[in-house]
Formats: sequence, C-alpha cells, structure tokens
Amino acid sequence: MSSTVSQPARTHVQTGPEAAAWAERLRVANINPRTGLATDYLNHFNEAVMLLEMVPDMPECAEDFLTWSPLSYAEHFTASNFKARDLAIEAYEKADPNVRAQFDHITDTMTSILTAVGSAMREVEKDTTRVRLAEQATAWVKPLIAACGGIINGGAEADVDTIMAN
Repeated sequence: MSSTVSQPARTHVQTGPEAAAWAERLRVANINPRTGLATDYLNHFNEAVMLLEMVPDMPECAEDFLTWSPLSYAEHFTASNFKARDLAIEAYEKADPNVRAQFDHITDTMTSILTAVGSAMREVEKDTTRVRLAEQATAWVKPLIAACGGIINGGAEADVDTIMAN
C-alpha cells in the first residue's frame, strides 16, 4: 500500500517551498496538512453527545441539549476561539473535494440526527421517551464522530509511522 500522508491538502500551490510552508502552517495550527481538516470541529458534535449522555441520569438536561444548534464547519470556526480559525476555514475550502465530500456527508448526517432528535424531544412529554431518544441518538452519533476523526486524520491510508511519530 502506498502512502500519501506527506502530501498537504490541495492548494493553489502543489509543490516546492510554498507547499511545505503551507503544510507546516497547518500542522502548527493543529489542522491536518494531508486533509486540510481540523478535529476542533468535532467538538461541536461532542458537545451535543455530552449533553445527550447526561439525559438518562438527569432528564432535565434534555433542555440543555435543546439549546444546541447546528453549525457548518465555517460557522463553527467563525464563532470559535480557535487561534487559526481563518486558516482552518481556508484549508477546508482548499481540501481535496473527495475528502471534503466524505466529511460533509457524515457531518450532515450527524446534524440531521441531532436536529431530528431535538425536534422529537420538543414534541414528547415523558422523560422516559426523552431518555430513549438521547440514548439512541448517542449510539448513532458517536460512531459517526469517530468516522469523521478518521477522515480528518487521513483515514485508512494513513501512514502508521507518521501517526506514531506525532
């Protein structure tokens, strides 16, 4: 299996010192230079899951979950305190369209699940139903967050030596 880990996210500059400098800027900013994506975006979904995980023990936390609202990648970084938020947005826009499409598909799926569960929780009155909704949504979303992490970090083609070095 050939590895492409050393290739930075696709940009207007593909080779040479500019590409190396771009990749280094991304690495320093905690943005994967190979994919152009940052794991910080997953915090948006982890927050929703954390709130859902509290519902079985404290059903009143469903109200906290209902304050969660979906954000796109760019919206998340624009609203965040992430130091390199503009770079994160730029790198996302320059990322390989196939990688970005896979990533967007999964994040869109998570958003759909979470907004549907939020709508359902607003409709029901029983805490037991809210608990079941929270547990099911958590079971669906957590593996999707892990899958997104895999995409961000280069997926199955990632070079084990590079991962272990970091």
